[in-house]
Amino acid sequence: MTLRRTPLYATHRRLGARLVEFAGYEMPVQYSSIIAEHKAVRDAAGLFDVSHMGQIRLEGPAAIAAAERLLTRPVASLRPGRVRYALLCNEAGGVVDDVTVYRLAEDALFLCVNAANVEKDYRWCVRHSPPEAGVRDTSEQTGLLALQGPASAPVLAGVGAAGAADLARYAFARIEVAGCPALVSRTGYTGSDGFEIYLDAGDAERVFQALLAQGEPLGLEPAGLGARDTLRLEAALPLYGHEIDDTTSPFEAGLGRFVKLDAGGFIGAEAIARRRDAGSTRTLVGFVVEGRGVARSGYEVVRGDVVVGKVTSGTPSPSLGKCIGLAYVSPDCAAIGTGLEVRIRGRTTPVRVVATPFVPAAPGPTGRVQR
Repeated sequence: MTLRRTPLYATHRRLGARLVEFAGYEMPVQYSSIIAEHKAVRDAAGLFDVSHMGQIRLEGPAAIAAAERLLTRPVASLRPGRVRYALLCNEAGGVVDDVTVYRLAEDALFLCVNAANVEKDYRWCVRHSPPEAGVRDTSEQTGLLALQGPASAPVLAGVGAAGAADLARYAFARIEVAGCPALVSRTGYTGSDGFEIYLDAGDAERVFQALLAQGEPLGLEPAGLGARDTLRLEAALPLYGHEIDDTTSPFEAGLGRFVKLDAGGFIGAEAIARRRDAGSTRTLVGFVVEGRGVARSGYEVVRGDVVVGKVTSGTPSPSLGKCIGLAYVSPDCAAIGTGLEVRIRGRTTPVRVVATPFVPAAPGPTGRVQR
């Protein structure tokens, strides 16, 4: 299979990144080390190429009505210049994808979707939207950078984007970055304050290099998918294909707050309500490993000799100095403080259910936490 490449592929090679396959793309997993890149985001800033993510636009007189039908949260109440996290769900109440929704104008918005789901999401939106809601996949024309960490705003100010510091959390504006037109939003996937920068694919390298040069004295480092995963897991943010998928109900994944059933009318609403009322056979929990080893995705969770669940994500936490993870377990094993075990390579290792996020979310620009 021929892997796809983002506009920054040559830059990653020049910086000595270790490249791996992810969602059909050849992507940097790390440049120096995952731990160093992780700590740069927590303490200063990290710069990620996330141009593999997809962008799907809905435009026209029926665009907002179509979005109300597609998404688990209302969009009509979303003001232009604001962003909202929501889910696309299927008729059985499973998650097609989790997305961020950008309200561009009264009759236009776009969804930022997961890289592995771009084609699936595009077909889903076309299938469930009327002709008056034009659906366009603009992913190939779009570069996307994630500048994350407490030094992000000063770095942007240094390349002519001082206005980014005035953005509220989950707001965006059109701002020039290093002389290039961009849409800058105060959003991210790390649990730290930061920004996502949408721009023409042809401008991605220029802006990436400018941010690197400006941020280096402040401690900024280029960061890869490895640190992106450890950061998102410390923040207990779901990863599609691990914590959520086409069979998973938002409520069993702990995402019920992003589902507005009282508004009704969206695809999957009735099924989600039925599944919620019937009670789930599994619940997503966070855990800390109290023994040796890393509890990886797919490992069995046991209580005594009984299998009670399965790990969805697991990693050493650079911030905590211990191994953490997320797992689906039976509801009677989900209470905070419950002791369980994970089968790691033929032996069992003790773990304990803990509250999430594992690391408190950084305050946003108005003092509110990110999510």
